[in-house]
Amino acid sequence: MLDSLPPLNALKAFEAAARLGSITAAAQELSVTHGAVSRQIRALEAHLETALFERAGRGLVLTRHGRQLHAGVSEAFATLRSSCRALSREIEGAPFTLACPGSLLARWLIPRLDRLHRELPALRLNVLASDGEPDPRRGDISAALAFIAPPWPSDMQVIEIAAETIGAVAAPNIAARLSGRPFEALFEETILETTSRLQAWPQWAQACGLDEAALAGARQTGQRFEHLYYLLEAALAGLGVAIAPRLVIEGDLQSGRLVAPWGFVDTDARLCLLLGRGTSLQSGEQLAAWLRHELTAPA
Repeated sequence: MLDSLPPLNALKAFEAAARLGSITAAAQELSVTHGAVSRQIRALEAHLETALFERAGRGLVLTRHGRQLHAGVSEAFATLRSSCRALSREIEGAPFTLACPGSLLARWLIPRLDRLHRELPALRLNVLASDGEPDPRRGDISAALAFIAPPWPSDMQVIEIAAETIGAVAAPNIAARLSGRPFEALFEETILETTSRLQAWPQWAQACGLDEAALAGARQTGQRFEHLYYLLEAALAGLGVAIAPRLVIEGDLQSGRLVAPWGFVDTDARLCLLLGRGTSLQSGEQLAAWLRHELTAPA
């Protein structure tokens, strides 16, 4: 076997045939003839001195060596495609599309969007509200802003923005009943939470030294909401005590619409910017730096 790299066209033909399981399909995708793909694969097998495919009925099946090669080749071509896509976006000035949880978008980012557009005009930022966990790997978004806990996903670039802090919050009339009292006073109120962050109350209880078993019992008689937005509206309406990230409710705290009678605690999660492979790291770092500055700037 030679140490030199096989011809790129041979590797490209092999990758397509292995992925599609058919020489005919590979030829159609590559806009070449069936014979051209076959010749490229035979040349690659000769170069590597091993068989890469076996016949299985009318289709193809990778050999053990074929599977080993395909794992590396498919990853390499994915990286090449992503690099070219990132460069094209930079050259063409394609918009930077940011997915963001709806509550964070509405309560924190939107009030700052005008300033963001003025200060980072070259970014050409588009924002959209994400349902569930936004995934920049799906290709139609450049990055996602989200609270996540390590370990970070290995197939995305992750830029940390800030630590997450959470706290028990309530409307002023309920908070007045809790202020100055021990944490156990919480059990006298209705506990509100969102299904998207069921771990939030246990994290808060552990940090505060509150009996988690007692908390679990109180949660069973509480009320759950599908989205953080509805949870916060319920808290503002005085329906009970909610658990929420400080960043999302900072405006409500400053206006006095919500009160955190016991303050806030850190979690192991971080507010992060998640970049897909095809997203410019330079653009992501520019946006991350702006977000950090906004988080530390005076209100």
